[in-house]
Formats: sequence, C-alpha cells, structure tokens
Amino acid sequence: MKHERPGIELSGRPLGFAEMVTIGAGKAAVSASATGMARIAIAREVVEDAIASGMPVYGSTTGVGAMKDVEWSADELDTFNLGLVRAHHFGTGTPFSCNIVRNAMAIRINTALTGQVGCTPELIQAYIRMLEADLIPVVRRTGSIGCADIGLMGQIGAVLTGVGEAIYRGNRMQAAEAFQAAGLEPMRMAPRDSLASLSVNAVSFASAAETTRNAAASIRVLLATAMMAAGALGASRDPWKAVRHVGTAREALIGAWLCNASDEWNWPVATHVQDPLSLRMIAQVFGAVIENLLSTGHKILAATGRSDDNPVVVEGRVMTSGGSLPLDVTILLESAALCMAHAARNAFNRCVILGNGQRRDLPVNLVPPGRIATGFGPIIKLAGEIFSRVLSMSNPVSAQSLVVAAGLEDEAAFLPLVIERFDRQMRALKRLAALEALLSAQAIDILGDEPKGVAAMLYEVVRKHADFYTVDRPLSAEVEAIEEELGSDEFVTKLTEQVPIASFDDFFALGSLQRIEERLTHHEPAAV
Repeated sequence: MKHERPGIELSGRPLGFAEMVTIGAGKAAVSASATGMARIAIAREVVEDAIASGMPVYGSTTGVGAMKDVEWSADELDTFNLGLVRAHHFGTGTPFSCNIVRNAMAIRINTALTGQVGCTPELIQAYIRMLEADLIPVVRRTGSIGCADIGLMGQIGAVLTGVGEAIYRGNRMQAAEAFQAAGLEPMRMAPRDSLASLSVNAVSFASAAETTRNAAASIRVLLATAMMAAGALGASRDPWKAVRHVGTAREALIGAWLCNASDEWNWPVATHVQDPLSLRMIAQVFGAVIENLLSTGHKILAATGRSDDNPVVVEGRVMTSGGSLPLDVTILLESAALCMAHAARNAFNRCVILGNGQRRDLPVNLVPPGRIATGFGPIIKLAGEIFSRVLSMSNPVSAQSLVVAAGLEDEAAFLPLVIERFDRQMRALKRLAALEALLSAQAIDILGDEPKGVAAMLYEVVRKHADFYTVDRPLSAEVEAIEEELGSDEFVTKLTEQVPIASFDDFFALGSLQRIEERLTHHEPAAV
C-alpha cells in the first residue's frame, strides 16, 4: 500500500512545528492556496504599475544597498535581475541540512502569500515545483548578518536561475544538471523577483525553528535525568508538591510532571530539613526554561506568516520597509541561550553531588565499596567542561555594531550566529544529560534501588551501553552511545508518551516523524 503524503496548503498564515517537521523531511505535498495566489497577483499589479509609471522601485529598477540611487533602463532590467540574485550567492562553509532548506523555501512561499511582496506568481510556482521534485539548493551556512539572509537565500535564488549547486535524489550536483535531471527549466527573474528571492530571513527562521524544537526535546530529556538523579540522591518530593500551589503556572506544570514521573518509584528519602538547591529548585529552573522556549517558539512561528521584505506592497502602494531586521526572534533566542546555561548549571551541580559522597552514604566518585578504582571523578570534570561551554555561548552578540553598504546599512541582528551558538548549546546539553543518567545509574546500583517508570527507561538505556562500574575503563564511547539514544526521536517519543507535558510536547511536535505524519494524514490537509 502506497504511503499517503500529508497535503499542506500554504496560505500566508503562520506555520506550525508539525508542518515544518513534515515539510523539512520532504514528506509533505506542498501547495499554495488560491486566495493567497490571488493576493500575489494583486500585489504584482501594483508593482508593475509603479514600474510603468517611471517610479523607482528599490531592487527592481534600482540597485541595492550602496547602489540604491543607480537606476536601470528597461533594456537593462533582465541583466540586472539575473546578476542581482547570482551576486548574492556568496555564502561559505558547511551546508545547512536539506530539512532547513526545504522549510526556508516553504516560508518564502508562505510569506509571499500574504500579498505584501509584489513578486510574480511564477516565482512562487517555481519554488513549489522544486519542492515537488525534491530538488534542494545547497545553502552554505555562513553568509548573513541577520538583516535579511541575502547570502543564504541568494544561494536558493541562484539555483532557481540554473547556477550554483543542488541536491537531487541524494546526489549533489551543479544546478543546471539537477534541473535537467528533474525535467525542470531555470527561471527568468522578472523585476522584483530577484530581490524577493534573496532579501528575507527565511533560512534563519527555518534554522531557528529546527534548533528550538531540538532544544525543547533536549530539555525534556534533561528534565527526566534530573528526576532520576533526584531519586538516586534521595531527594524530598515536597518542593515539587509545594510549587504546584505557590509557583508560576510553568513551575507548577514542571512540579506536577516531576511528581507524576516519579510516582511509581518510592525511593528512600535522605533529606534533613531541606535539600540542596539543585534538587529543590528543579521546577523553578525548568519552569523558566520551558516558558522561554514556548515564547521563542511562538515568535518564530509568527515570523513564518509575515512579510519581512523590502520594499512591501501595502495600501495599494510600493513602500520602503524596515521589516528585514528580525530583532524580536533574535532577542528571544539569546534569552533561550541564557536559559540553557541555567539548565546546564542545574544538571552539573547534581553531577557533583552524585560523586562527592555526601548523600545516602554514596562513595566518593561512585567507586563501589572494596574496589580499587578512580571511578567517576574524572568524568565529572567533563560535566564541568560542558557546563562552561554552554555558559560561554550565552553572552549576547546581537547588539554589536556593524556598518556596511557605505553606511546605509548600520543595523543587524546576527540571527544566524545566535542560532549557531544556541544549536551548539543544545548539543552539549544532550551530552550532559547522558552523564547525569550514567552517574545516577551507578548510584542506583550501588544502593540497590529499583527505579520505576521514567527513571527505569533511562536506567535501561544506560545499562544497554554501559555496565556497572567496578574497574577503571574508558568511558568516551559509552557516553556517546547513551547520548545518541537518549537524544533519538524514538526515545523522546517514548518519554513524551509515558508522562506527557501536553502543552509543550504538542506545540513543538516532539517525537518521531511517523507519529507527526500520522497526525497530519488522519485529518483534512492542513491549511496553515
């Protein structure tokens, strides 16, 4: 039986994470709504009327940036518009994943469907044909200061004209070769199409969405390992119960999750009056983190449904705009980076307590009694290095000064750099979660505890890849294997099904692609 691809009709309204996961994986049949295409046609008429009247239209009949005052004659426009998009194929470095590029193309289609761009309908149809054929431009990641992804989107636009590189059926090749293999024709860029294909932040928004969703999954796993460590250390559940009455809504949500996730495991309580803050304030730390991630996620989704072009078509006119500065998304992502540092510190502090011999008569470095070994002391240093690494990437960069284009362009958000640093933090947190789970499993075995529920799931993963530690041995490969499995979509699916945080898990569409596809396929084709 042929697998049914969910149909996703773009209409100019913001996308959701489930839709972007599916589009990014190349598993959705993407189309444009008739209403949105009608809006594009109306806006195009406004642009063509302005050009016919002799009005200078930025980036269509004039140069861009420092060349804004240079006007092109009618017989120069084809050459200018072809050259404009190709000149902005200047990105370098490791390419983005095809998932991110597919979503960037979908976001460009979607924001044009607002009817505020002025591009031709043919430009949008060209993007859709490329998505249908799964002909995906190679987009090298270094090339945007975060005030329109000109060096990133320019690589997609250049491929539309038949130059640059693309991935077709898993093979990287020259764009002209890919078009021929797919049976497609390169596009002739009409006035306004070139600038519309490059002067937006669609790659950054697609990348921000993927990284924020991955961060949400990492935080879910780190929250679970926090609960596992708390059980191994004999923490009191009272602060988790109390926060449901006196905390913020998000803190109460985390407190409830901690109680529910640990309900089956009746560990011996080793608390005298109260616990260290890294145990007692798990709900406060993670409550703040998920509050920020939700706010950041909502801001990113909003950006997928509004035009950040310059110029724009509004009130029946072509108007210059400052919408290409994505400062709202950038600042929230920088706040998210600070939240990651708090989560990392919280986990690192528990790792220290697990190994310092101060709780439940656990031995120093978790060396079993009677054994001659160094134990986990060295690996706790790795946890400290990871925390410091995460902290070092939490300093804001968006407010630094940069003046380009002969002084005309003197504001930038550095969104791609912010996302890159956030992504590195998220990856580091996955390793920290693996370390916390490994240390907790060792403590549990030394004490003879029997973890249940979520803790048992984590314990099973650890022991699948790492035996109980009795003799000093290399741990690098074991840590990496635990990290890989805990960070997998399969494990996150199992975790979110075992004890869900519905408002968080569903918003970020956490879990496996299969589960997301099924949810979309079993409903009417989504109009987003």
